[in-house]
Amino acid sequence: MVEHGDIRVVHRGGSKINFREPVITNDSRFLLCASGECVKVFSTSTEECIHDLRGHTDLVTGVLLKPSNHLQVYSCSADGTVRLWDFTDGILIKTYVIGCPIYSIYASANHEGVIFIVTSTSDKRSELFQLVAVHLPQSGDQLVEARELSAVLGDVSSNPAATDFGRGGEYIASAAGSQLQVYFFKKQKAYRFSLKEDNKKGGKNTFTCISCHPKDDCIATGHEDGKIRLWRNFNQKKEYTYSTLHWHHNAVSSLCFTPEGTNLLSGGIESVLVQWRYNQESQRDFLPRLGAAITHIAVSPDGALYCTSHSDNKITLIQSCVKVSAVIQGLVKGDSVRTELMVDPRSKSLVLNGKPGHLQFYSLQRDKLLYNLDIVQQEYIHESGLQQFEVVKAAFDGSGSCLATVEERKQKVSELELNLKLWAFDEQTQSFVLNTTISAPHDDRITAMCFSHTTDSQTTMLVSTSKDGHFKAWQLAGPAHTEDEGPSWSCDFVGAYHSLVPECCCFSADGSLLAVSFQEVVTVWSSTSWELLTTLSQPPGAIRNLCFGRLSCSKYLLGTTANNLLCCWNLLTCSLEWSTSMDVSLLLADQLSENMAAFCGQAGNTDLFVFKPSEPRPLFSQKAVCSGKVTRAVFAPREEMLESCEESSQWLNRSQLYFITQYMDLMTFTTKAEEDRLMASSKQLVIDDSVAMTPFYLLLGKHRQQENEDTPSSLSAERTALPQGSAAIRELLQTPAHVLPSTSFLCSMFVRSLLISVKDTREENKQAEEEMESEKEEEDSEEEMESSISKPKESVGVNAAESAAPPLTKAQLRELRRVKKLDHSWLSGLLDP
Repeated sequence: MVEHGDIRVVHRGGSKINFREPVITNDSRFLLCASGECVKVFSTSTEECIHDLRGHTDLVTGVLLKPSNHLQVYSCSADGTVRLWDFTDGILIKTYVIGCPIYSIYASANHEGVIFIVTSTSDKRSELFQLVAVHLPQSGDQLVEARELSAVLGDVSSNPAATDFGRGGEYIASAAGSQLQVYFFKKQKAYRFSLKEDNKKGGKNTFTCISCHPKDDCIATGHEDGKIRLWRNFNQKKEYTYSTLHWHHNAVSSLCFTPEGTNLLSGGIESVLVQWRYNQESQRDFLPRLGAAITHIAVSPDGALYCTSHSDNKITLIQSCVKVSAVIQGLVKGDSVRTELMVDPRSKSLVLNGKPGHLQFYSLQRDKLLYNLDIVQQEYIHESGLQQFEVVKAAFDGSGSCLATVEERKQKVSELELNLKLWAFDEQTQSFVLNTTISAPHDDRITAMCFSHTTDSQTTMLVSTSKDGHFKAWQLAGPAHTEDEGPSWSCDFVGAYHSLVPECCCFSADGSLLAVSFQEVVTVWSSTSWELLTTLSQPPGAIRNLCFGRLSCSKYLLGTTANNLLCCWNLLTCSLEWSTSMDVSLLLADQLSENMAAFCGQAGNTDLFVFKPSEPRPLFSQKAVCSGKVTRAVFAPREEMLESCEESSQWLNRSQLYFITQYMDLMTFTTKAEEDRLMASSKQLVIDDSVAMTPFYLLLGKHRQQENEDTPSSLSAERTALPQGSAAIRELLQTPAHVLPSTSFLCSMFVRSLLISVKDTREENKQAEEEMESEKEEEDSEEEMESSISKPKESVGVNAAESAAPPLTKAQLRELRRVKKLDHSWLSGLLDP
């Protein structure tokens, strides 16, 4: 087996955007958030991603605006570096190497040239963290080592929400467990305050988050019991006081003061943003029904825009706690993926279960959620321990016109509610509409479901297997007798085999054969007559996966067993072609080629093998693509086919393989050449600062570019040239930014260079009026001369007319008129004796 280093495993979309608190820029035009190994820059008006700030080699753990320059932003990562970016242009300015994993980052305008980070202590055996001040060296190099570190506080929390600056940077407060620490920089002294872990009523006093008032000596802390405490007089050990606010019924996940300190914002699992009036805490405003539990709260520097991060990987933009102005939705990630990973044949989007009771359609190309399809169609109640309907199975047919979903709810051990819903794609609404609901399609839980991939749309067929020992074939019947109703689904066949439990099923590429596994036996059925054709049961062990070959390998049927065997049967001879010993956790086939992928568990990691059933040697293999077990993956067709000449990467030409790790990270395989091409194309994209990038803007820009290319050069020459040669323009473009004079001075000089003097305008108008008068006089004289020439022409005979001179043209008449106006008095002076 050969491993190929040119192919790498990378994050390709779907990363968490709610991992850390987002940042809103000073002008409220952009929102920045950590997303996997990069920082995403979104437009607050269009919700589109403007830039991906890439450069970190590990998880980004914090994003922070630079206090001294509002156009630059810091990002820290577990790779041990802090990077400084120009987020408007997407340019990396500087990289500071710290040398140890960083969990959060803070900065204050009072501490110029210094940032504060949270790192682990030197003792690797303990999970203790410390707050460290890092002095950033002044250097012209892009890669700088920052080794001047000084400890500020010890035994702090790695949660970024548990540390905050107060009163403009005079002190910093940090909470961990049931202890609050406050460090005053002028005194260089820290005070510690403790709470009992459990109060008298049984609530938990553990700190969850913290926020310091920007102007007063007040610290707001959130706790696990839902209470908020406002701490005062904490500059001395014994006389501190605190007041308590209580609205949340569960832990407070985030607190944030507004920039002026007039309001305090809080959020939790209730999906409600609560706004408390400072010093008037009895007055509260609520913004309810935000869709999911609030994890972070951020406010723009001008206080006009709020944003909340949610547990369903969503960021909501709110205008001053009044209304929701925009929603930035990422790939929704729950505790596990109940459905399979699927690709919608129509939109080419990734489909899987998202927020409770929904299927999400996620664009892999744009890294953006397209829409959610409500399957359960019931209001979800956010309460732990309450059993509600969940989407557990889903499948598309070959054309994407039909969708089947299974939802279940189990209230007691003996009670199981099942619904099989079949959806049809509506061309007018461009979405799926419910066609048929089948209550209790089986007597027990459904184990597998698949559509027939036949191209004949009149015989759309779905097969479901269940733990009740039966598999059922559902067929889309023709139009009903009534004109108002369309075609609906009905059960066409019920099959079983020796009272065994079916686990998985699969149709052949042409839809003529159906393979159903009954524990250790694989049965092959005819999909037209429902006749049992053959059984395959040579290797021992229950069958876990079944998959037919494609194209030239369609005669093969592959399966994996619980005894760690991968088997390949030849359906022409009905015999075992080959088998190999490997612990395959997932087996899937590429719909566009003969390639198949097998994810195998090995020593706590997952290995990948890509092969063709007809060839003994794998096309590609890679050890330890991720830790843990991979149970969900899919081949997604490419929009444009790659032209890879290397044999080791040709399996990526038509389709791209995506998989989800045990940590719910969406990963894919790509080549180095493809990564370089994507990086080059992103750098070539130049966007106007005044217009946010949207699909409409890009389309309009392309249309305008074509119009400019079609315009003749004569028209473009008539346009007034911009004052590019002025001194103001040269001053702005040629002088380095760090030595430019003040903006007010440059602005006045730049505006003066664009003005046109009143005197020049009046002279131009006067000259234009004189030209118009002269042209009018010329036209009158031309008419007189034409009339005088035409009169004698009428009086003479034919012979005289033939000998007469030809009439003058308009141009000649105009020239004659000009000569007549000339002053010839100088000629008479020469003729006088």
